[in-house]
Amino acid sequence: MVAVLSAVARKRLAALAISPMLALIGLVAVPAVQAEAYGCSYSFNSGQVTVHDPGGNFTLSGQEFAGHYNGDTVVPLTGGVSAAGIEAQCLLRRAGYNPGTIDGVFGPNSQAAARGLQTFVNNNFHARVSVDGLPGPQTWPWIRHLAQ
Repeated sequence: MVAVLSAVARKRLAALAISPMLALIGLVAVPAVQAEAYGCSYSFNSGQVTVHDPGGNFTLSGQEFAGHYNGDTVVPLTGGVSAAGIEAQCLLRRAGYNPGTIDGVFGPNSQAAARGLQTFVNNNFHARVSVDGLPGPQTWPWIRHLAQ
């Protein structure tokens, strides 16, 4: 019996610096799982929310939701998939900050996007949101507001 690797399999092995021959004879375990991408289904709420920030109180009109998490307190996971992570990634992209793949894992790309939004909020609204790259109670209202 002759085993043949597809072109895609050969490229994956090459990217991982794994010999196709070792993979064929079973001496190497090859991870073949890619992060799953999620869709964003937007809905708008025209109500107002007041943000209590160290820089002052801000009343924001309108908030956007992407269909995965509707709260404003959960910090997305950095090492695993979470509904809050998917929601934040969808809204960051809609607000003009590229989080990379919408996969629910709040990794380096998502954190850089969140830091960009947090910096924008501080510079343009004179807020004092923590620029830590993680959406939390200070950042969620701003993400939802700027995504509309």
